[in-house]
Amino acid sequence: MLLDDGSPAPPQASLLQAENRGSAATRSDTDTGGERQDVQGAQQRSTDSQARRRRYGVVAVVAGAILVAGGAGAWGLKGHMSAPGQGTVPPSPPVVTVALPLKENIARWTEFTGQLSAVNQVELLAQVSGYVTEIHFEDGQVVQKGDLLFVIDPRPYEVHLEQALAQRQTASASLALANKEVSRATRLTGTGAMAVELLDQRTQRQEAAVAAVNTAKAAVHAAQLDLEFTRIVAPFGGRMSMRRVSIGSLVSGASGPTGLTSIVSLDPIYLDFDMSEADYLAYRQAIPAGMRTTVQISLDGERPWSRTGELDFLDNRIDRGSGTMHARATLANPDLTIVPGQFARVRMPVSPARPELMAPDAALATDQSSKTLMVVQADGTVVPKRVELGALVDNGMRVITRGLLPTDRVVINGLMRLRPGLKVEAHLVPLSPH
Repeated sequence: MLLDDGSPAPPQASLLQAENRGSAATRSDTDTGGERQDVQGAQQRSTDSQARRRRYGVVAVVAGAILVAGGAGAWGLKGHMSAPGQGTVPPSPPVVTVALPLKENIARWTEFTGQLSAVNQVELLAQVSGYVTEIHFEDGQVVQKGDLLFVIDPRPYEVHLEQALAQRQTASASLALANKEVSRATRLTGTGAMAVELLDQRTQRQEAAVAAVNTAKAAVHAAQLDLEFTRIVAPFGGRMSMRRVSIGSLVSGASGPTGLTSIVSLDPIYLDFDMSEADYLAYRQAIPAGMRTTVQISLDGERPWSRTGELDFLDNRIDRGSGTMHARATLANPDLTIVPGQFARVRMPVSPARPELMAPDAALATDQSSKTLMVVQADGTVVPKRVELGALVDNGMRVITRGLLPTDRVVINGLMRLRPGLKVEAHLVPLSPH
């Protein structure tokens, strides 16, 4: 430690010892033992004070070294930042994927919502009365035409058939007798042995016997039908509903017949929908009358527009109440997954196919109320282009009706790194229609 004049200061321990010696000289001789103890305590305190000062000095040196190192680093960083271009590498332009617009013949479509219905649907009713003895299907089962569904107790109707057959046999015997009598009367009348009136009577009995035979035949046919109606079969192939009767149920076939179940056909199947007058006129202008029209159909849970059908019916008038035209398309349902009553979307062409430019719908960006595509120019500069959109094609491509050229290189990958005016490295790839 230095004094103000620059000379070294005496150690703190020496000063303390001098003070102790001065105080010891002024004391009386009788206190010699106490003075000796005071001197020892002062020496101990001096030693502790020196140790503390040494520790403080070490801390101060370390802090100073840290400050010097920080100042040197800051000075070096400032020198490095103040000299741009010395040892720095310019960043490389971002890499993006570009493609030319896809050009294909595309027809304009309009979409409707329709509901599927069965081509054939039947409510099965009992035609004869009796007890149900057999049921040969499960609820919801798919059956084929002619499959046996129900059996009503046939025994009463077998009895009726036997009675009808007996009556027909009786009538046939009566007719045979009448024929013989007429033949014999005709011979006797020819010889004058029998009056003509008797011949007329026998002829009348012959005609009555013929009528009785016909009546008996009809009774036999009716009895056969009743017996046939005891076996209810599927009138066509389709899916069964739930059964409404059980084995042992008494059903009626007379007035108020008992409902047994219902059946609907599934393949093919109808799709009914209504179109507005404007859509009907646009369709008629685009598609000549009598020309077959293929429509595309989309169902929930399936790939959009994965099914096709044929428009086979347009109503003969526009409904006055709703101002719509009823239409119907028929589509195949080979896997039987479509059921009547299901809703579906259908679209039909309203213009002939013509060349259109398309770009991926994912490449479009929204700028307030407009849509833009990022286009890379020949020098690698990114330029936004405002475009007008058309229909969305089922392969994810969007029809661009205005604002895009066939030679524009549209950015299809790497859009998040772009901004207008940025230089990029463009990699050209072809667009696939699928």
